[in-house]
Amino acid sequence: MSDASALAGGGLTPLSASKDASAGGRLGDKLFRGLSGAAGITLLVIIGGIGVFLVAKAIPALRADTAGFLSTKDFLPEAAPPVFGVAALAFGTVLSSALAVVMAVPVALGVALFITQVAHRRFAAVLGSLVDLLAAVPSVVYGLWGVAYLNDNIVPISKALHSGLGWIPLFGDTGGRLGRSIFLASVVLAIMILPIIAALSREIFLQVPAGNREAAYALGATRWEMIRTAVLPFSRPGVTAAIMLGLGRALGETIAVALVLLSNFEISAQVLGPGGNTIAANIATKFAEYGPTGRGALIASGLVLFVITFVVNLAARGIVYRSARRLEGPA
Repeated sequence: MSDASALAGGGLTPLSASKDASAGGRLGDKLFRGLSGAAGITLLVIIGGIGVFLVAKAIPALRADTAGFLSTKDFLPEAAPPVFGVAALAFGTVLSSALAVVMAVPVALGVALFITQVAHRRFAAVLGSLVDLLAAVPSVVYGLWGVAYLNDNIVPISKALHSGLGWIPLFGDTGGRLGRSIFLASVVLAIMILPIIAALSREIFLQVPAGNREAAYALGATRWEMIRTAVLPFSRPGVTAAIMLGLGRALGETIAVALVLLSNFEISAQVLGPGGNTIAANIATKFAEYGPTGRGALIASGLVLFVITFVVNLAARGIVYRSARRLEGPA
């Protein structure tokens, strides 16, 4: 018996069966669209709720503050009267995170390119697994390693940077003191975000069409020329997103930075001397010590970090969008 006869014998024609399948598909599409839309709206509601909570908890402390919150370096919310600001904390947060990204990105991209374009498949699989394992190491482990081992061993590097590049403000006069500094925190942050950027970049490089690479080789390109002309341009939007994700991780890191920094509230571009602080580390170390006004001040500083992270992610989306449009070219 043919398929058509079977359908007719069962009271269904091929056309009616097709209509039923089409109706089921439309229903599935509507269900998926509704669920995905609800998920997106829920995420926006959660983000908005976090913002409202931070603002509501920060307002009483900001009203009690007798100094300019955005321009004051000192953070003394328990003083009488309260005097606190986020200038030094925001400066330390942005500076340490930016230095971490500058140090981590070249190494992370090099590792990702080696795994995907150079290494033998078996060795690449092992190395890729190690990178993924590093991304899963808890931040407190990095912080303890930074205090117990890296703090002493980074002093010779700090001396060499000061001797050779002391004319650059970043590596300028430290008053003869070296140690638990913004530079040390930046190195720890760089090691923390390196496997994240490397792992994401590796997956992005693997998505480059084989035809792009083969076309470059067919035109006589070397391996490096193939990477430069076929792999990197195609991967630019994704790599940018990976870098911004690593930057977001560095901006919000708490425990590791709190362990390696000697907290103070100074604004200085010299990163080799001891001291420095970040918003997240200050919240972690002071929240249990402060009363209602102090906790409100810490929440207010958390609101500033929330805004900084939001702006960074918004800028990342803009960069990714422009890069994608540039690659697509005119329609």
